[in-house]
Amino acid sequence: MKQIYRGTLLLVLPVLLLSCRAENDLQVMTVNGTVFPSDMGTTLIHEHVMVDWIGADSTGYHRWERSEVVERVMPFILEASEKGVQTIIEFTPAYLGRDPFILSELSKRTGVKFITNTGYYGAVDNTFMPAHAYEYSAGEIAAIWIDEFVNGIEGSELRPGFIKISVASEEPLSELHQKIVDAAAITHLETGMTIASHTIGDVPALEQIERLRNNGVSPEAWIWTHAQSGSPEANIEAALEGAWISLDNVNAGADNIEWYADRIERLKNEGFLNQVLISHDAGWYDVGEPEGGDFRGYTDIFNDLLPALTERGFTEDDIQQLLAENPKHAFSLRVRSTDP
Repeated sequence: MKQIYRGTLLLVLPVLLLSCRAENDLQVMTVNGTVFPSDMGTTLIHEHVMVDWIGADSTGYHRWERSEVVERVMPFILEASEKGVQTIIEFTPAYLGRDPFILSELSKRTGVKFITNTGYYGAVDNTFMPAHAYEYSAGEIAAIWIDEFVNGIEGSELRPGFIKISVASEEPLSELHQKIVDAAAITHLETGMTIASHTIGDVPALEQIERLRNNGVSPEAWIWTHAQSGSPEANIEAALEGAWISLDNVNAGADNIEWYADRIERLKNEGFLNQVLISHDAGWYDVGEPEGGDFRGYTDIFNDLLPALTERGFTEDDIQQLLAENPKHAFSLRVRSTDP
């Protein structure tokens, strides 16, 4: 498999060498270039600036005016910055409204770092999957994602910092979604980018872990995005394998703060606080709505969840673990393979 990418491998060799270097030599890829993991600071690991629900066959940059999006969203980024947020990991994938140029501009104007992604989104009946994904092999899909990392997104100098995929809650995964997972595995082994997978439910989560292992990728390179959809037992099973458990829809408006505090406390008591990631899955300037429609900000964690955790005995070190230490370890560029 790796022989196919020998030419590409030479281009990304400096990144591959990161897997053998000390932690303080690792890097994180933001839209405006690499930084050290320690530079990330307080990080929201799953948020959105903009989405476009029209579908893969119709979306594109012609659908929105970048300056309007920036002006609409910037106050919410500044509000998060006032809470101490230094980095936002933006989860909108290609063919669903990803625009790294908007993220780059927001970063320059607010000082908040942004990390964007490569990968394909297979949930919602594959509405946001490009047509070529059905015919291309896993290797051919991976070559597209690797090229974005090596050469930039769409001819720009803006590069992704992680792989975002999604699968349907099917048992077992469809052949198409198995192929997406395989492509993510190939891409990780060539670039060191972490795989974050939108996954609803226990069975598809555990199936992906097994499939990644079969492709030579350690579960330590995989984030169970929307792990709140799974049972506590499956969260713990995935964590035992080494996976990251992302609880990423904290929303005071949905009255779920105590639920999230309970789940985080359970994982802490089981010894897995150092594998828990938290975020809002908020934002969402909706291209199809006037002025982007309703926009949910990025502050409920600070206003509501952290006080709830503090009441349960979480220390400042615990909070630092959740919001700074875990994100920098999860998103550092390094190959995590099953090889000794």
